[in-house]
Amino acid sequence: MKKIQLTQLVKSDDKYDLTIFSPESIDRIENNIYEKDEKLFLKCFKRNKDIQVKPEEIVRQLMLDKLINEYGYSVDLLDVEYTVNFGREKKFADIVIFNRTDKTSIYCVLEIKKHNAKDGKDQLKSYTNATGAPLAIWTNGVEINYYERLDPNYFEPLSDIPKANETIDDVKNERFTYLELMVKDRLTEERKSLKDLIQEMEDEVLANAGVDVFEEVFKLIFTKLYDEMESADDRVNIETQIKIIKKQNPVFTDKQILEQIENNDFRKLEFRSRGDAHHTKEVINNLYQKAKDKWQGIFEKGEPLRITDENHLQICIGFLQNVKLFNSNLQVIDEAFEYLVNKSAKGEKGQYFTPRNVIDMCVYMMNPQPEEYMIDTACGSCGFTVHTLFNVWQKLVNQGKARFANFSNQKLTSNQKAYVDKVFGIDFDEKSVRVARTLNMIAGDGRTNVLHLNTLDYTRWEEKLKDSSWSKTYLEGFYRLLDLAINRQNPKEFNFDIVMANPPFAGDIKDSRLISNYEVAFDGKGKKSNKVSRDVLFIERNLDFLKPGGRMAIVLPQGRFNNTSDEKIRNFIMERARLIAVVGLDGNTFKPHTGTKTSVLFVQKWDDKINPKVDDYEIFMAVSEMSGKDNSGEEIYEKDENGERKLNEHNHLIQKHDLEKITLEFEKWAKEQKLSFWK
Repeated sequence: MKKIQLTQLVKSDDKYDLTIFSPESIDRIENNIYEKDEKLFLKCFKRNKDIQVKPEEIVRQLMLDKLINEYGYSVDLLDVEYTVNFGREKKFADIVIFNRTDKTSIYCVLEIKKHNAKDGKDQLKSYTNATGAPLAIWTNGVEINYYERLDPNYFEPLSDIPKANETIDDVKNERFTYLELMVKDRLTEERKSLKDLIQEMEDEVLANAGVDVFEEVFKLIFTKLYDEMESADDRVNIETQIKIIKKQNPVFTDKQILEQIENNDFRKLEFRSRGDAHHTKEVINNLYQKAKDKWQGIFEKGEPLRITDENHLQICIGFLQNVKLFNSNLQVIDEAFEYLVNKSAKGEKGQYFTPRNVIDMCVYMMNPQPEEYMIDTACGSCGFTVHTLFNVWQKLVNQGKARFANFSNQKLTSNQKAYVDKVFGIDFDEKSVRVARTLNMIAGDGRTNVLHLNTLDYTRWEEKLKDSSWSKTYLEGFYRLLDLAINRQNPKEFNFDIVMANPPFAGDIKDSRLISNYEVAFDGKGKKSNKVSRDVLFIERNLDFLKPGGRMAIVLPQGRFNNTSDEKIRNFIMERARLIAVVGLDGNTFKPHTGTKTSVLFVQKWDDKINPKVDDYEIFMAVSEMSGKDNSGEEIYEKDENGERKLNEHNHLIQKHDLEKITLEFEKWAKEQKLSFWK
């Protein structure tokens, strides 16, 4: 049989896979398969008898092969269909490894289950507790999870299980550098998201730990990001070697390329679980303090890690230690923070983190330049600001050309660092601001202009200066913002080149004092409304941030474009700016948080020189029919001919959507129209 036939056989019911197994293991199993009476059989490694070939059995035989040939366990230490007693009831564990010393007690229990991990983990735990085994493994062929049983309630994730000649402490204390992290990255190996792992961590530990989940997971991610940043030189070295090896050996797989790289001189990562839980806690606390010293203003100086139970902390570290947080656009981190912030009820305000494909579209179409200033007035996790940085940084090193935004692994040039000061973000949600500042500090070499302010209530900004805690964190960026105001004492109008925002939709503003500052609150006779929709106020506010000729991209509910009652706001916009484009977004774009139909409005303020006012002009119109999400809000990814999810050059899943196509069509149209920012 050909290897591809075996792969297809295992995946025929879409429940199992062979991703975690080596080609050599697959070859050995294929060579062990034969046909009899029009059925396929193989000889079991352990039972020494013919077994009919079925997907679960193939995965089991591959696991046996892996344990024998890769881990060095002898056949006499392995058993299959091992009886586990639960009182009068008997169940059967797929594979067990016996303890080397007595060859009777169970050292490890292994379960093979179809579909997702949650289906089999409770069963695996019950088998492990019943046998007293210290180790457990769950797999379906595409994912493989290793655990140490700390006690009946807590199972700590491990990076691997010991080989036959190793101990559990050997695995926990192994030398682990950024190179190993790239090889063993759980998100790549298991095709998982960081959000999935956080949800598992909640189920396992945090739900019963008596802590604020957002705060404590944020601290752990914050700390791990610092640890990865400390190995930045190693990361650059590895990326350089990858390019060289790939050029010399174009047929090598990514894993083969990484195996060619020597890591003797690389820094040892510190964000790791140790054999001793108390030692783990000491190391992680020290790392957390260093991270706070480097990226100040995110956590109070005296704020501790509040996961005080050493076993709880050890388990959380185990979940995250093999996750590579840095990727090409920081999306790995951002989607996790979106989940955490929404747990803190951000969605009740009608504000949701903007999907990265929508951000990429807006940034590319707005075409920011190195000399231009940009702001996001409802920044959330600051996707617009971070991707604007990425876009302009690429232009600074690629002679003005930039594809879609990617995080640079290289150290910033002086020009790139200087541009960080030209990008601003504002949000009224304190948790979102801390997330945004973290991501911007990481991208911007420790500097950021992300501010905790109410964009709409600008007449009260000066009151913030009385708050010493606020001033300590935000004053420097606040003064840089005021430098761009027409009048520093009345920061209503500014000189920004670009505004990009996804403002909150839900709710009306009823504060008479606040809405009195906005023209849209008054009718033609000068009568003030009792309430105004929040996003309508943001439209006027954003236009005030723009200098003449400045441009804006803003996400709005579809009704603003076609409701009869909103004709007034449409006229208000057209009087002040040229309508450049409208891109209708698919209804699934913001799911699972909301199914509200939205569109992105692109405008450019009238200006006598670069955008003189005219009555008749073309408008770019497009509708997205493929958001990259299904009806339930789950991401849809590109797949290859074998049904495997594709990975891009950064080993990240490729979302299936049509916004890049729309973006490139817009670029072509904008150049034909000779728009000032696309000449």
